[in-house]
Amino acid sequence: MKNLQEKNYKHNISGNKFTALCGVLMALALVLSYLESLIPLGFAIPGIKLGLANIVTIIALCRLGFRPALIISVGRIILAGILFGNVTIIIYSLAGALLSIFMMYLVYHIKLFTLTGVSIVGAVFHNIGQLLVAAIVLENINILYYFLVLGVTGVIAGTFIGIFASVIMKNIHFNI
Repeated sequence: MKNLQEKNYKHNISGNKFTALCGVLMALALVLSYLESLIPLGFAIPGIKLGLANIVTIIALCRLGFRPALIISVGRIILAGILFGNVTIIIYSLAGALLSIFMMYLVYHIKLFTLTGVSIVGAVFHNIGQLLVAAIVLENINILYYFLVLGVTGVIAGTFIGIFASVIMKNIHFNI
């Protein structure tokens, strides 16, 4: 029944309201990206992040669908890269996000995992996407060994983000 309600919800939003909702979610994800940039985790282990903006991506994926989640995530990455990073960060982040969203969508729709499990899958595949780009850019396949570190941190961060997203999903209603 709940899944049917979510499908009906996706079809009941008019174009302008839907666009506004996506814009608000993109802005929220951008703010979370900025807040995350203030947390110095990368000094200990290069490349690790909490993935706070992924809370928004997971909620968008579950409530709005694949395409809006992809648009929100890509828009946030480009804006965050322009505002707080550089082109290299944008490229690595886009690679991770594209693979991550696709895999989250897949496991969410085959009902293989809970929302926390979906988040963990997203975090792990985000790291895989970034490492694959790094291996291509650096022309060094040995960089893939770093997955041992990023995989563990991805599972930990994905667990926390999934728990937060689950709590928010139980309490959020888009009234538009």
